[in-house]
Amino acid sequence: MDGETNGGQEATQGAQDASQQQGQEQQETQQQGQSQVETPDYEKQIAERDEKIASLEAQVAEAAKNAETAEQLRGEIAELKAQGESDRIDFKLQLAGVRNVKAARALLADHDNDVDKLKEAEPWLFEANGKHAKGGAGGSGTTGLPNAGAASDEGKTLKHWREIAGLTDDDKKE
Repeated sequence: MDGETNGGQEATQGAQDASQQQGQEQQETQQQGQSQVETPDYEKQIAERDEKIASLEAQVAEAAKNAETAEQLRGEIAELKAQGESDRIDFKLQLAGVRNVKAARALLADHDNDVDKLKEAEPWLFEANGKHAKGGAGGSGTTGLPNAGAASDEGKTLKHWREIAGLTDDDKKE
């Protein structure tokens, strides 16, 4: 029986050696597999990081583009506000009865951009009654047409123009 036990032990030991050898081979294979797996993971991480960087750069470019657009719009808004202020000043001057808007604008800065102060300081620049003065009759009201209720003497007017032209009534009789 010793032989059987001894043979059984050798078989068991041989099986253990074989299993150890397989275990070592598996460990080596796993280590090689891990090193192969780690390399793609590392490359994958680098690729993900590069994608994230590209995405952030695109966001920065978009933000810069939006900032440029916003700045351009702010410029247009400021331009329109300035134009509106200029138109408002012109309108105030015209309502005050200014004779020459361009001349009044040149002098307006000297009077703190106040139309009333300008009108007090430079009365020659404004109509006597003002074109649209508040509470008063604005302007002369003439249209250049004859008054509807006034009688006209067409013969007298014609005679006047004939004299100016050097024609006399004697020429008419001949």
